[in-house]
Amino acid sequence: MMRAKDKVASLRRRHRRVRKKVIGTAERPRLAVYRSNRHIYAQVIDDSAGRTLAAASTQDNGTEGSPKDRAKAVGVSLAKRAQDAGVTKVTFDRGGFQYHGRVAAVAEGAREGGLEL
Repeated sequence: MMRAKDKVASLRRRHRRVRKKVIGTAERPRLAVYRSNRHIYAQVIDDSAGRTLAAASTQDNGTEGSPKDRAKAVGVSLAKRAQDAGVTKVTFDRGGFQYHGRVAAVAEGAREGGLEL
């Protein structure tokens, strides 16, 4: 079994590898996802300006259901907020997490909400 310290170190290594390849610009900002044991957080970031353009999480009101349903609702909510900020295209940053389950549900919800990934 993997020790907790090793697991966190592996996540950080994966995140560093992903972030080397994913850069958010003003034309195509980065949709960054963070997954904790209980919640999921997503934000649209313009790395060139260093600004967060839109953010959403399961801590926002109105997210109910299974964890995947809640993650999908976060994606839809984030897409609406990003479009209000004038963003239609984003680059997906899975943040070292496997593109599966809740992380994939956020991407699916963002696509349904009208963002182009």
